[in-house]
Amino acid sequence: MNAAKRRAIFERLRAANPRPTTELRFATPYQLLVAVVLSAQATDKSVNQATHGLFRVAGTPQAMLALGEDGLRRHIRSIGLYQTKARHIIELSRLLLARHGGEVPADRSALEALPGVGRKTANVVLNTAFAQPTIAVDTHIFRVANRTGLARGKTVLAVERGLMRHTPAEFRQDAHHWLILHGRYVCKARKPDCVNCVIHDLCEWKEKTRMGSSDAPRPAPLASRPE
Repeated sequence: MNAAKRRAIFERLRAANPRPTTELRFATPYQLLVAVVLSAQATDKSVNQATHGLFRVAGTPQAMLALGEDGLRRHIRSIGLYQTKARHIIELSRLLLARHGGEVPADRSALEALPGVGRKTANVVLNTAFAQPTIAVDTHIFRVANRTGLARGKTVLAVERGLMRHTPAEFRQDAHHWLILHGRYVCKARKPDCVNCVIHDLCEWKEKTRMGSSDAPRPAPLASRPE
């Protein structure tokens, strides 16, 4: 895919959703970190349902430690892998207090040293909490990048590096959110909504739903955070 087409794709995504953001609900970098750890192999909706009550009683590392692992499990038992996630969150809360004064570090290596925090989680936190131009590649972004031709790769890291290399600097801050929302609501795994895709004519996916030569894709605003 050439540079002009990549720019056109991001210009259309920006026009459809000028201020994209995560659908996870949080008030502080710590709450975002906890929510992202919980979101592994879980939907944002299920995480928001769990954290709605959790953050009322344990919205800081100190309060989380006071709640304890058993108490945390009671709040998140509806989320997959909740026992492992509870153990990670209690331990990362302890380490944040011991190593960082209870604050979430704006540093990749420090974040990845915390239990339950891998590269994708660190990228989300750095981007959303600290406005760093990182691109966290999940299954949605991996699919969209490969289908469209924005950045093809056989591994998550290869796709991330391709996106970072080829995405124009002005779009990097928001690229993660645009692509994940596009994959979640339009370029879906089983039933991609190609007819209503704002980048249909720019997409290089050979299996996309075909439209007549005189047809134009109908703009469909990307979903943003629900009210």
